[in-house]
Amino acid sequence: MAIPDLKISKNIQTQDDLDFDFLRKKGIEYIEQFGRKLWTDYNTHDPGITTLEILCYAITDLGLRISMPIQDLLNFDKGGDQFFEAHKIMSNHALTALDYRKLFLDIDPLKINNCFLRPFSKKLFINCRDAKVSLLAKAFEDVPRELRRDTQIKGLHTLWVDFADDVINPKPLIEQIRKTYHANRNLCEDLVEIKTVDKQEIRVCADIEISPQADENLINAQILLAIENYFSPKVRFNSLAEMTAKGYATEAIFEGPLLKHGFIIDEELEKNELRSEVRLSDLMNLILKVEGVILIHDMSISFCNEKQEQDDLWNLCIKANHKPVLCKGKSVFSFKKQGLPINLDSQKIQNYRKILMQSIANNLEKTAANNTLSFPKGNNFKIGNYQSITHNFPENYGIGNHGLSKNQPRIRHAQAKQLKTYLLFFDQILASYFKHLENVKDQLSISGRLSNSYFSQTVSDIKGIEDLIIDFKKFDPKDLLQNFDDQEIRNSKIKDHLIARFSENFGNYAFLMKSIYGDASEEIVHDNKQAFLENYDHISSRRASAFNYYKQTDQTLWNSSNVSGLENRIAGLLGIKMAEGNSYKRETITEKFVEIYKVNASEYRWRIKNSENQIILTATENYNTYRAAEREMYQSVYKAINTDKIAISNIKNTNFKRKTVNVIEIVKSDSGKYSFNIINPNIKSFSDPKRIIARQYRFFNSIDKVRDAVLDTIEFFVKEFSDEGIHLIEHVLMLPEGKNHKDENYYLPICADDCDQGCNADPYTFRLSIVLPGYTQRFSDINFRRFAEDLIRKEIPAHILAKICWVGHRKNTVEDSNNDLLQFEENLRKYLIEKTNGKQDTLPLLIKAINNLNNFYLPGQLHDCDSNEIEGKIILGRTNI
Repeated sequence: MAIPDLKISKNIQTQDDLDFDFLRKKGIEYIEQFGRKLWTDYNTHDPGITTLEILCYAITDLGLRISMPIQDLLNFDKGGDQFFEAHKIMSNHALTALDYRKLFLDIDPLKINNCFLRPFSKKLFINCRDAKVSLLAKAFEDVPRELRRDTQIKGLHTLWVDFADDVINPKPLIEQIRKTYHANRNLCEDLVEIKTVDKQEIRVCADIEISPQADENLINAQILLAIENYFSPKVRFNSLAEMTAKGYATEAIFEGPLLKHGFIIDEELEKNELRSEVRLSDLMNLILKVEGVILIHDMSISFCNEKQEQDDLWNLCIKANHKPVLCKGKSVFSFKKQGLPINLDSQKIQNYRKILMQSIANNLEKTAANNTLSFPKGNNFKIGNYQSITHNFPENYGIGNHGLSKNQPRIRHAQAKQLKTYLLFFDQILASYFKHLENVKDQLSISGRLSNSYFSQTVSDIKGIEDLIIDFKKFDPKDLLQNFDDQEIRNSKIKDHLIARFSENFGNYAFLMKSIYGDASEEIVHDNKQAFLENYDHISSRRASAFNYYKQTDQTLWNSSNVSGLENRIAGLLGIKMAEGNSYKRETITEKFVEIYKVNASEYRWRIKNSENQIILTATENYNTYRAAEREMYQSVYKAINTDKIAISNIKNTNFKRKTVNVIEIVKSDSGKYSFNIINPNIKSFSDPKRIIARQYRFFNSIDKVRDAVLDTIEFFVKEFSDEGIHLIEHVLMLPEGKNHKDENYYLPICADDCDQGCNADPYTFRLSIVLPGYTQRFSDINFRRFAEDLIRKEIPAHILAKICWVGHRKNTVEDSNNDLLQFEENLRKYLIEKTNGKQDTLPLLIKAINNLNNFYLPGQLHDCDSNEIEGKIILGRTNI
C-alpha cells in the first residue's frame, strides 16, 4: 500500500474574504437558515440586504489589508527590534577547522595568506594499578607493562600561519590571532601553539618573448605576483552580491562565522592547502596567461640551496609545513621584443607592484561593504485605521455625517439613533479586528513589548456617538475585551509559537514549573521565554562555545557574563535568571540574595537582599528548622509574585489604617508614614504573631512612594530574584603545565575500572563538570532535577562527556570548610584568575574541591505506617535519611 504524501500547504488562504459576491451569498444563506419565518424579502431594495452588503464590503476591506505584502503588515522600518537579521540569526561562532581559518584570514587578508589548524600531539600515560595519570612517560616505569596505558589527549591544536612575504614582524598578528581564537574557542578545546610556516626558497629563471607594444616592467610585476600567488595562494573573499549570483541560498551564505571582509566559499578554502610541490608546467601556464606575453624561450626551476638534492627538473618537492618563495637575487626574468633583449627598470617594477597591491586592497574594501541583508522596507498604511460603516449607507437613512433634517419628526431621529446603536455592535467588532491586524507586528516581535493580547479602539467617527454610549468620556475600548484577555496565557502561547519557529520547546519546563509553583509560575515562565527569545541569537550561535580565559581581568572572570555558550543556553532553557543584557553571569551562587541564619542554637530566620545588598524582606518569627524557614521564605516570594499589581497601582486613597491586596498589607502609622508587610490572609486576628510573615522595615512619606516600593519589590522577585546558578569547568583547562607535570597533585583522579580502554581513563579529553546548587526549591525537586539533567545532556555536544553535580549549602548554613559548593566556588575563582595569568598554583586545591563535591538531596524521615505527617518520599540514592 502506498504511503500518502502528507504535507501542510503553505498557502491556506481561500481568498473568500476578498470575494464580495461570495460573502453576500453566504450571508443570505445564514439569513434564510435563521430568519426565514420572519424575513422573506432578500432583494436589493430591502434595508436588511443593504446592511448585509455594506458589512460584506467592510469585510473585503479587512481581507484586503490582511493580504497586503508582509513588509507592509509588519512595517519593517523598526528592523531588528522585531526580528533577528539574517547575519545575526543564521551565522554561528567558529565550530569547524574551516570556520577558524576563516576567522584568522579575516583579521588582515593582505598580511595573512593562509592558516592551517592541526592537532597538537600530547600523550597521557595511565597507571591502572594505582589509578593515576601523568604527562611524563617515565612516571610509571616501575608499573608492569600490562597495567600501563597511554592515549592522545584530543582537543588541543597547533596553528600554522602563512604570513605575506612583506610581514617583517608577525608578533602583533600572532597576538591578534590568539585573541580571536579564545574569543571563539570551542568547549573542551584549546590552542597550544601558533607557528609560522617556514620558507623554502626556489629559483626561477625564464627567457620570455613579449609583444612590441607591451610594457615590460608591468608584465614583470604581474608575473612576480602570479608566481607568489601560486607559491602561497591567497584566499578569495566574495561579496554578498557575488554569493547570490553564484546561486547560494541565504542560509548557506551566512552559515559559519560572520566575517568583516565578505564570504569565503568552503570548497575553495578546503582546496587551498600548503603546496607540496612546484611544477614547472604550472609556472609556464601562469606566465603565458599574462597579457602581452607571446612565448617562453627557456625556463627552469631549482632550489636556491645548492646542497639540496633535486631529482626532477620539472617538479620540486616542498617540505612539510613549508611554503615555496622566490629567492631574491637568484631568480632571473629576461624579456625580448622581436628577438631583441630589453632592459628593465626596477623602480618602475616596484611602482607597478604597489599599484597592483592597492588594486587588490581596494577590491577587498568593496567586497567588505554591504554584506548584510536589510529588512524589506514597508509602507506605513496605518492598517488599524477604521471608518464606521454608517458612512456607506444612503443619505436617506439619516445616519451619516449629514444626519437628518431638523424638520424630521422626533420619532424619525429616534429611529436613526436606534439604527446607529444597532450598527455600533458590528462597527466595534470590525474596529477590533482592524486594531488586532495593526498589532500583529508587535505580537510577533521578539522584543515582546505588548502586555495585553486583545485590542480594540473607539469608533469615534460616528456622528453623535456620545449619545450612544453611556459616560462616553469615561469609555475605554480596552474594557470591552478585558474580561476575555488572559494576558499571560495568551502571550505565553505567542511566545511558544515564536520559540517553535527556532525548533525549541518549553512545554515540559512549563509543566514542571506549574507543579512546583502553582499559579505563580505563569508570569515567571513567560518572562523566561521572553528572555530566551531576546537572547536567542547569542544562545543559538554560541551553543558550543567556551568562555574566554585569555588575558582577562578579575572583573571579566567573576561577576561577569563571560561564560560559555552552553552555560548561557542551559540557563535560558532552565529559566535561571539572566543578568542585564539577557546573558547568564558567573557569580558566587552560595551568596545570592537569600540569607538563612541561626538566631540561637536551635532556631532560624531568613531575609532577602537585593542586588545592592540591601535587606528588602525579613522574617518576623523564628523557625525550629532550617527547612521550615526556607519553605516559608519561598512561599512569601511566590505569594508576593501572585499579588494583583493592578489593584496595588489603583491604591490612591489614604484614609485607611491597613490596606490589604492578596498577601500585601500596606500599613499607615500614627505619624502618617507608610510601610508594608507580607501577611497570611487566612489569619484575621491582628494580634496573632503568625499573621505577619515578613516585614519591609523602610518607611515612606506618601502613599505614592510606598505603592511604588511594593511594585518594585514584586518586580524584583519576578525579574531578578533567584538563588540558582550554574558553574561549568572544562577539564582540558586543568592540564598541568611546565614544572607541574612532575607533581601528581596537579592531575585529575581516575577510576581504575576505566582502564580497560585507555581513552576511558583519560579525564581531560572532551570532559567537563557541571555544578549546580542542589538546595534550591526547584533543584531539590527530584522531578525537576531529572528534567534538568536530561535537558543538559541533550544540549551538550555529543562528543563531550559531562559529570553533573547537585551540591552544597548556602553560605553560613554550615561551616565554610564543610560547604563543598562554597569551597568549589572560591577555588574556581582563584584558579581562573591564575589561569589567565599563566599560573597554576591553586590547581591542586581546585582538584580537591571537585573531588569533595557530593550530590545534595532533601532530607527525609521515616514514620509509622499510620502517620499522616510524611513530608516526602524516601527514595534510595535520592534522599538523605
